[in-house]
Amino acid sequence: MGFMFAIFGPPVITVFLVALGAVPYGLWVTRKKPSRLARWAVIGGAVAIAAYGAGTDYGLAFTHPLDLCADRTGDGLYMDMGRDSTLTSVSRGSFPLSVKCHWNNRYSTEIVWPWASPLLYAGLACCIGCSGMLLLNRYERGDLTFRRTPPPPPPPRPPTSPR
Repeated sequence: MGFMFAIFGPPVITVFLVALGAVPYGLWVTRKKPSRLARWAVIGGAVAIAAYGAGTDYGLAFTHPLDLCADRTGDGLYMDMGRDSTLTSVSRGSFPLSVKCHWNNRYSTEIVWPWASPLLYAGLACCIGCSGMLLLNRYERGDLTFRRTPPPPPPPRPPTSPR
């Protein structure tokens, strides 16, 4: 069952999450009217998060990596689909994404989707680049300063009459 989720689950969940995230993004764009750089920074961040989630099978790569590689038999062994190889170990990497299954016939397979890492890096580059350009634009406009300005003086007190 876990192996079937590893194949069909990430694309379905990713499409569902993108569709679900499109609603608040659309409301934000129509109501707040953010700049193009701000919109691309948000899109880049969302793409990076979705790619990381899909690449790790939404957490199963870290919680149940054996279930992603093979099916468990009745005697507790993890076998491949053809039942001719036994799973010996699983190696995981969180950045860059990697879940590698090692079999007893010295063959290794990579479970992470091939598009997950490039999409993760592209989303991160877009988010970081656009955020940096936004900060630079604000600094050039004077909205963002690095020095402290003294507070304005207090307003003058009205004259008081003696009694």
